[in-house]
Amino acid sequence: MGENTVKEKQQDKRTIRRKRRIRNQIISYVALAVVLLLVVIGIVIAVNYISKHVENSRSSEEEVKSQVDQILSNEPEISQPDPSDYVPELTPEEKLDEIINAAIDVMPLEDKVAGLFVVTPEAITGVNTAVKAGESTKEALSKNAVGGLIYFQKNMKSADQLKEMINNSVLYSRYPLFVGVDEEGGTVARVASSGLAKDVGTAASIGATGDPANAYAAGQAIGTYLTEFGFNLNFAPVADLNNVDNSIIGDRSYGSDPAVVAQMVASVIKGLEEKGVSACMKHFPGIGSSTQDTHNGLASTDRAAEDFRVGEFVVFQSGIESGVDFIMITHMAAPNLSGNQDPCTFSEEVVTNILRKELGYDGVVITDALNMKAISEYNSSEEAAIKALKAGCDMLLMPEDYQEAYEGVLQAVKDGTISEQRINDSLLRIYRIKYAGMLKE
Repeated sequence: MGENTVKEKQQDKRTIRRKRRIRNQIISYVALAVVLLLVVIGIVIAVNYISKHVENSRSSEEEVKSQVDQILSNEPEISQPDPSDYVPELTPEEKLDEIINAAIDVMPLEDKVAGLFVVTPEAITGVNTAVKAGESTKEALSKNAVGGLIYFQKNMKSADQLKEMINNSVLYSRYPLFVGVDEEGGTVARVASSGLAKDVGTAASIGATGDPANAYAAGQAIGTYLTEFGFNLNFAPVADLNNVDNSIIGDRSYGSDPAVVAQMVASVIKGLEEKGVSACMKHFPGIGSSTQDTHNGLASTDRAAEDFRVGEFVVFQSGIESGVDFIMITHMAAPNLSGNQDPCTFSEEVVTNILRKELGYDGVVITDALNMKAISEYNSSEEAAIKALKAGCDMLLMPEDYQEAYEGVLQAVKDGTISEQRINDSLLRIYRIKYAGMLKE
């Protein structure tokens, strides 16, 4: 019995161990099942997440693509530029005009009007003979912004005196100043006649050589000594033809052959302007066919319009093509050109329709001296100045009474008799010459 009891106990222990082992196995299987279940759940969740992410990514990609397509579809079509819309770059001349117009815009009207006049220093200072430019000149130029001064032999005493007088006058002026003189050579040569320079001889003697090189040399010589004294404007050369007996122009003309005179005049202009001196051809449309002197009274010519066109106009056209800065209008009447007995100075037909439009001149047109009897005996200074401007002249030379002429023009602009734009147009042509150095810079 004792032995059986021991066996039973051993059998019970084995049973207990087997049950424990089975239980542990069951627990292990359950744990494994749980782990596997969790893994499966995790995989499902991950797959679901990835699927949604991919789907969202595809959706976003499609949305971005849609937006890009929309932007591209809304982008304006790039078309070729229209040639008519092209704005070319301004030329140097156009740029200069812009500068000048800006300067003119800020000028007082009083200065604009004064800038149209070229007068003697005596006309604004009140002295009998100006030989220096001191305080009275300084005060006069501060009150009268004239466009230029003209000097005569009586103003020239010595080289140093002349230089100082001119230099001071230029310094005292608020605006660039034309400093002019009649220096044709021969009988009309203010500087040479004062003994301050060597005379180049008469136009007739130069023209008689038939060689334009001699005319060019004369222009160079005159231009050289004028520049040394401070002059920048020469009322020369004479472009008139000496084509009648006892012509008032005489040996101041280069001859009677239009082709020869045209070459001479163009050569003198070139010589002068290469030295920095503006040339002024005179006396349009040509006074060589008259025997009367406008200094002393009325003068007229019965020369036919066609004769002018094949004669004097050939000479003036040559000068225009040479780039002459100034052309002076004569006080002589030319009824076959103008249609009336008015001085050419007052003729819109001569100044505007023929010189400007027919011959194509766009430089400065200046009157002959307005104190000549052909003008002053029949017109007040105010009337003469206004008539000349209405005809198309830009500058008014030596009115008999400067103050009266100035105030008359000023009032004419104020009351609309002459437009301010008309004054501005003349100032533009004037300042193209005064500011010409800017183009070279």
